[in-house]
Amino acid sequence: MADRISVMIPESVVDAKIKELGEQISKDYAGKQVHLICILKGGVFFACELAKRITVPVSLDFMQVSSYENATKSSGIVRIKKDLDDTIEDEEVLIVEDIIDSGKTLHYLIPVLQQRNPASIRLCALLNKPSRREVEVKIDYLGFDIPDEFVIGYGLDYAQQYRNLPFIGTIRPDTTGGGIVTEEVEGDSVEQE
Repeated sequence: MADRISVMIPESVVDAKIKELGEQISKDYAGKQVHLICILKGGVFFACELAKRITVPVSLDFMQVSSYENATKSSGIVRIKKDLDDTIEDEEVLIVEDIIDSGKTLHYLIPVLQQRNPASIRLCALLNKPSRREVEVKIDYLGFDIPDEFVIGYGLDYAQQYRNLPFIGTIRPDTTGGGIVTEEVEGDSVEQE
């Protein structure tokens, strides 16, 4: 059995949006250094591409926070699996997340980071599922609002697979045994902010 992948947001559209976000972040942090906190594992692809498009000085650290494990829906239980390596005291912190759905992970994480006395904390997310929101989270920089579908690619995975796809897609089992099949979805699949 193989998987059928449908393209929700093509690579060219993702790239254009990340460039736009990088320009806005560079403008907002003019004269400052921004400290990116990449949320592993999914955020790493987005964080790297975003960092390349930010023109102010950038430092980078990583956290791994999980509420999914190997499921397609959040368990609701948040665990810090890897903490920061460095202090964020007096830093201009920008959390970089691949996707926000229920909001529970960031609702838990942001107060934890605020206790470490950064100069500021803002949030940048590539994807947002507003229909899944259970707790409100302020997103300062957003790529795309998407419908309530399970998505893969650009760092997002299904059971640790498909992170390396250069686009955002959806997945469904394919019983033809033909391997991974990609197909473009006609029309606008997402709302762009």
